[in-house]
Amino acid sequence: MSGRSRGYPEEASEAHRFREEPVSFVRRSGRMSDAQERAFRELAPFYLIDVPRAEAFTSVHPDARLEKTAVYGRDAPLTVEIGSGQGHAIVAAASSQPEHDFLAVEVFRAGLARTMLDADRAGARNLRLVEANAPEVLSTLLPAASASEVWIFFPDPWHKKRHTKRRLVRPGFPATAARALADDGLLRLATDWEDYALQMREVLDAAPEFARAFDGAWAERFDGRVMTAFERKGIAKGREIRDLVYRRVPRV
Repeated sequence: MSGRSRGYPEEASEAHRFREEPVSFVRRSGRMSDAQERAFRELAPFYLIDVPRAEAFTSVHPDARLEKTAVYGRDAPLTVEIGSGQGHAIVAAASSQPEHDFLAVEVFRAGLARTMLDADRAGARNLRLVEANAPEVLSTLLPAASASEVWIFFPDPWHKKRHTKRRLVRPGFPATAARALADDGLLRLATDWEDYALQMREVLDAAPEFARAFDGAWAERFDGRVMTAFERKGIAKGREIRDLVYRRVPRV
């Protein structure tokens, strides 16, 4: 599932006041179901990382750092999903790979609640969630070179021309993602919008921190991405799903 959201204009105002760069989301704050409310009360103490904030609610204080061993109780490879949505992909991965740790980054509260509920049912104790703006998680909260993989599946395409500046993957983003990735770590992306796929490929091809980890025009579909209703809907509408995967060039 994606990090796409359609929310309320006050979030755009918040972003304008407190951030120099436009955020790639509009935070949804609709009413949660009773089960989702219970998830926050009962499951958030275990799954949801309490992040020190700067000014905005979804910001990360520049001095905040994630202590992996303290959070997960061990030192294991870490996969980070940006815009985890309902959590289908990352819960499936976490429950099937108990030897790895996983971090879901999302600002949609109902999606975070659903992710916690599904993770609890699946017994995925190696998953944690962060309610925060993704670039701030990658640029400050995560220790440098701490992630073995970063996933960005179906981010909001901001398909109107006047909104494309809000896209997550744009010039400047590769350096942010590269900071969090370990040497030879993988950046995996997927989208059902052709022009965004082309933009992603152009931006990452030009980034000195990354090298293609695929042959041909596009990468093969990532087996670790579960097929969701969202992806099936895009296919049913005739939109081709395009995958990309890039390897973090070793630091000098």
